[in-house]
Amino acid sequence: MRIKARLVLGLVLGIGALAGAQAATKPGGTIDKAVDAAIDAQMPALMDLYRDLHEHPELSFQEVNSSAKLAAIARKLGFDVTEKVGQTGVVAVMKNGPGPVLLIRADMDALPVEEKTGLAYASKVRAKTREGVDSPVMHACGHDTHMTGWIGTATALAGMKDKWSGTLVMILQPAEEIGLGAKAMLDDGLFTRFPHPTHAIAFHDMPDLPSGVIGMAPAWAAANVDSIDLTVRGVGGHGAYPNKAVDPIVLASRIVTTLQTLISRENDPQAPAVVTVGSFVAGTKHNIIPDEARLLITVRSYSDEVRARLLAGIQRIARGEAIAAGVPDNLMPVYKAETDFTPSTYNVPEFGDYLSGVYRAHFGADRVVKAGPTMAGEDFSQYWRTDNKIKSFIMFVGAVPADRLAQINAGKAPAVPLHSPYWAPDAPAVINTGAKAMTVAALDILKKK
Repeated sequence: MRIKARLVLGLVLGIGALAGAQAATKPGGTIDKAVDAAIDAQMPALMDLYRDLHEHPELSFQEVNSSAKLAAIARKLGFDVTEKVGQTGVVAVMKNGPGPVLLIRADMDALPVEEKTGLAYASKVRAKTREGVDSPVMHACGHDTHMTGWIGTATALAGMKDKWSGTLVMILQPAEEIGLGAKAMLDDGLFTRFPHPTHAIAFHDMPDLPSGVIGMAPAWAAANVDSIDLTVRGVGGHGAYPNKAVDPIVLASRIVTTLQTLISRENDPQAPAVVTVGSFVAGTKHNIIPDEARLLITVRSYSDEVRARLLAGIQRIARGEAIAAGVPDNLMPVYKAETDFTPSTYNVPEFGDYLSGVYRAHFGADRVVKAGPTMAGEDFSQYWRTDNKIKSFIMFVGAVPADRLAQINAGKAPAVPLHSPYWAPDAPAVINTGAKAMTVAALDILKKK
């Protein structure tokens, strides 16, 4: 059976099961059973969709087939669908009477990573990055589970319109991996061409939580991400006569070690921050002192104040070490901040408390835990930063079976992080949990008065 045909059949079955579950729900009781029935009935079709998306990943701003495929499904469900928002983004709107406006977001892009999972549906796709590099492509961050959970949520809510009132704005966002997709959609009128959200939710799969467990991170959830190119200049010469040169390798090495004092001696230990030199490139031959070395640096923080201090500190240390090394003024290090800055993600705490209560009621207290923030980046932050009156929250969904995670934590099995070529989340658990979490949250936020 073709993917599309089976998916449509699965959606029909899901809505049919939902109707039966609604009929069985006692007046005035919960709709938890209805939600579970609606998502569970879709799972065979959703897993077909997941495997298709996983096998055919697309890089940032290249998500043409993924967006078209999911937009077509949303349109059949009755959403008013607009494609090509922010290049390849999709906005699906369903108006269902007065009430709040809820934005539900899933990201679509994959990574330039060669898949090594050994899955039967592993990606064999290759594509050119925006830098023009031909590369294998893989969903190494789980965005395929996010898209699939988004469809499960859309299907359930379309079949439960008698249970909620308000407006759904369900978006498929491009280019999260490069931190530009949310901004692209906002710049293309997401908040002006379409209903302006009062609430915004999303989920992300996580390798450090047991499958099906929901992690709630109040306040800071993800970090500011800055990428810095630092060109360290010197005076080249013969390796046998270092006294006649100014060695940029030695100077760059001093800069690398001194940068660590930004964290260990200048930063408040209770304000998380990271400065990592990810690349150090210099020289061409054993006996030549080059005239240049290049450092690529990633900087992570939460608050704007810490971020500003770290970035200024990098420039100060680079210049100070250059002066100490005798570098002339015309050869001071060149500092360049990449434009792909991703601002930190803030989860509105009181909204998180509210959602935690909704999830505990539905899933049970043992499946809802407090999670710490991550130093990874996530551009879901852009929506709240554009309007901080929006009640915004991104939750984490566990993606590793509990027994496997216990082995990892005991050092008896290797950890597989996001962005690894071996990343293979427990997809059925992530999709099922994520879709149910989004659906019960939507039904509570948009409940009829």
